[in-house]
Amino acid sequence: MTGFSLLAPGMDACAKLIGDALAVGQVVATRFGVQVLVLLPIALAFGWLHLPGLREMGLHLVRGALILVATAFFFSALRFMPIADAIAIFFVEPFLLTLLGALLLGEPVGPRRYVACAIGFAGALLVIRPSFQEVGFAALMPLVTALCFAFYMILTRSMVTRMHPITLQVYTGFGAVILVLPVLWLFDGSGVQPLDPSWPERREMWLLAGVGLIATLSHVCISFALSFAPASLLAPIQYLEILGATILGWLLFRDLPDALTFLGIALIVGSGLFVFFRERALERRPTPPP
Repeated sequence: MTGFSLLAPGMDACAKLIGDALAVGQVVATRFGVQVLVLLPIALAFGWLHLPGLREMGLHLVRGALILVATAFFFSALRFMPIADAIAIFFVEPFLLTLLGALLLGEPVGPRRYVACAIGFAGALLVIRPSFQEVGFAALMPLVTALCFAFYMILTRSMVTRMHPITLQVYTGFGAVILVLPVLWLFDGSGVQPLDPSWPERREMWLLAGVGLIATLSHVCISFALSFAPASLLAPIQYLEILGATILGWLLFRDLPDALTFLGIALIVGSGLFVFFRERALERRPTPPP
């Protein structure tokens, strides 16, 4: 999980360095295409693949669509705002996951966790406010990413126990590529910048390779981490991602969050840690006898 948290900002930095040189859809398609090219031979060599039924194929397509939209909105946001700010806003995802788990899965959520979620959202507003003044509605794009990723995680909970983590990543990558390639073909030559692909220069080729390889490696890390330990134990480590994003943002782009943004990040991290440790405490609580 530490590997994922330290690697993921590198993928975001590569995407931000590409900037407007390539269509966002093209960058996202490359990210998932590389994932399939790297992981498919591994899954084939170890015999981890299987022929999914129609229902499972539908679920893989839904997961692919969710992570596709989440990635596209996040990479779009990076073109307008610092990496650390975008990741901080994205980290309302654990609170959305808590609320959606209660709404869709019937998971119990007590008043203290509702208060923690409210504080976390307040922290996100502190990060969004100055960003919204500077870049407008682009500051809300990480919220779309967070919402899509929360639904993606809920769907993953029902699938991750039925197949190898590498297999799940292969099928997710296939689903995303199958969905995005027809869109890029349709918009080729349209002049619609986010979806009109173009041939990359050598610099962009290296950055595209970085996006794909770092994304693949980081998501393999998180898949195996979740297969070894429960999410409630691992999730607090993910806040290292904000630290890594802040350092990379300053080194590469000279972006450093202001005091109000740091306060918002502190509220998000503090309330997020409370939610996770609260869940751990409830997991350890002995079950009363019938």
